[in-house]
Amino acid sequence: MTQNEICGPRHVAIIMDGNGRWAQERKHPRVWGHIRGSQIVSQIVEQADDCGVKALTLYAFSTENWSRPVTEVKVLFTLLRKFLKKERKRILANNISFKVIGDISDLPAATQKLILDLEEETKDFEGLKLTFAFGYGGRKEIIDSINKFIKENPGKELEESKLNSLLYRPEIGDVDLLIRTGGDKRISNYLLWQIAYAELWFTKTKWPDFTREEFKNILLEVSKRERRFGMVSTTDCLENSRKQADENLKIIRKN
Repeated sequence: MTQNEICGPRHVAIIMDGNGRWAQERKHPRVWGHIRGSQIVSQIVEQADDCGVKALTLYAFSTENWSRPVTEVKVLFTLLRKFLKKERKRILANNISFKVIGDISDLPAATQKLILDLEEETKDFEGLKLTFAFGYGGRKEIIDSINKFIKENPGKELEESKLNSLLYRPEIGDVDLLIRTGGDKRISNYLLWQIAYAELWFTKTKWPDFTREEFKNILLEVSKRERRFGMVSTTDCLENSRKQADENLKIIRKN
């Protein structure tokens, strides 16, 4: 815990949007925005750690992004590789647990190795859980999880708690806060299961202009919101609401 730590969202997910538009506004190719945006990632990861965030999940590349120009896709691949090489020492030094969720099979073999090696090195780390969603789609994650259950448990019914355990990175749990930069107000097939009770924050700031200060201010503002999860009073998690619901149902059924 640091002196900057705030009492707020434990799991924050970010849709890092607006890179291409940011570049075009400045009469530059779209890839220029991705290059600039990649520099912001390290700052936000560091700020999240300083603020006491336990899990940070970043939407780096969606299943739909394959439809973008090939040049742009290749630049995104290159930026991921550069990030892994540049930030490896910092991730290890800060006890950060790193993982990529999604399909990385079409990444260059060398980049895949960088990812797998860093995941292996940090799998037991107990600091910030940093997740990159790359080649990721929320619907695909749910379908993959259900198909895995069916294969392992033919003929059995799937319970919610079991599905939770079959997601790509189950240990990070539900999302408490979803931030989308760039001005658009949509979810874009991101962590569909995990954001069921998330607080949503849409900012017009495009990702290359997103700052530590704005991120910290969002965390502070969201920490002031009442989260009730269906109850009439504030509670800090869905589990508390469900426990109360179970108690109420027991009383109702007895009567």
